[in-house]
Amino acid sequence: MAQALTERLYYTDAYLARFDGTVVDRHDDGRRIYLDRTAFYPTSGGQPHDLGRLDDVSVVDVVDEGNRIAHVLAEPLASETVTGELDWARRFDHMQQHTGQHLLSAVVADLFGFGTVSVHFGPATSTIDLDTPAIDPAQVTGAEARVNAAVWEQRPVDVTFEDASTAGGLRKPTDREGVIRIVGIRGLDRSACGGTHVRNTAEIGPVLLRGAERVRKSVRLEFVCGMRAIGAARADRQLLARLSAQSSAAPEDLPGILESQRAELKAAAAARREAVESLAGYRAREMYQATAPDAAGLRRAVVRDASALEPARVLAQAFTALPRAVLVVLVASPPSVLLAASADSGVDAGARLKAALSAAGGRGGGSPRLAQGSVPDAAALAGVVTALTAP
Repeated sequence: MAQALTERLYYTDAYLARFDGTVVDRHDDGRRIYLDRTAFYPTSGGQPHDLGRLDDVSVVDVVDEGNRIAHVLAEPLASETVTGELDWARRFDHMQQHTGQHLLSAVVADLFGFGTVSVHFGPATSTIDLDTPAIDPAQVTGAEARVNAAVWEQRPVDVTFEDASTAGGLRKPTDREGVIRIVGIRGLDRSACGGTHVRNTAEIGPVLLRGAERVRKSVRLEFVCGMRAIGAARADRQLLARLSAQSSAAPEDLPGILESQRAELKAAAAARREAVESLAGYRAREMYQATAPDAAGLRRAVVRDASALEPARVLAQAFTALPRAVLVVLVASPPSVLLAASADSGVDAGARLKAALSAAGGRGGGSPRLAQGSVPDAAALAGVVTALTAP
């Protein structure tokens, strides 16, 4: 079949959830269908595609191919005329998020002069990236209040078709030519847009700004509208209730309790660190006394089967704080080794270990006082130990 234009019913009626159409082309054994007209919105402009059914077959994707729209189906469809039905809950949710985004972008531009450089509509939350390196909490709160005030004002959302050369008052200039579709929020915004939108701002529902973060040279604002906002608020309340129950405290007392617990944890961590260092010092002195000096006067000790290298660092540092001391620590899994040397030992731990590991097919290195590395297998550790403990 020859290609034919698809009449996009959602351009003039975003609330059309059921329609009839004629198949004008099909591919992939009937799993990719093209209609003469459709209410299914394709993924475009950051807004996700619609889902629904053509007759009794599920629509799993909707693709904008320029002049026509492809409906990707879960299974082949042989009918020549079809009835399409949208997943209305999904469509209306997208309408709320998209119109909410227009409103939010217009408000931050009006209040603070921040333009919107990109938009993303996700399955749970949506974001706009603003052309500013920073935004303070008071600005976020102010924007949220102004957006919700505009929601309560029930401002009409108008869709018009105008020539790009004469269309004025657009929040963001467009590089398109000819007739363009403009979505306007009465008294607040005019934007060139092909997406689906609610009839008035009241239908956006409540708008929550969930957070702001720096992303490269921009600020990313996360937001939710309508039922998403209600769901997010409910989830936040449930989380707060659980935390309150676990702490046996009122919600307003939680910040003080958490701050107190953080201080206690910090003190406990410091005490534990001090205890670990003290214990390592006792063990290091015991090992030092039990290790006979070699002909050069160095005490070379070996710790085998350590659980891991990182905990052994404290012991190694305590041991080599003593005069003319060298300590080798081995870990069987993964096969690795640590070498520590006191400042007066005459041993460069980094250079010595690197040479031993290289000969065993391993890799690693470090400073003259402390170094570590690994070998391909546990059997190679024996040769590394011999090289490190040799005079």
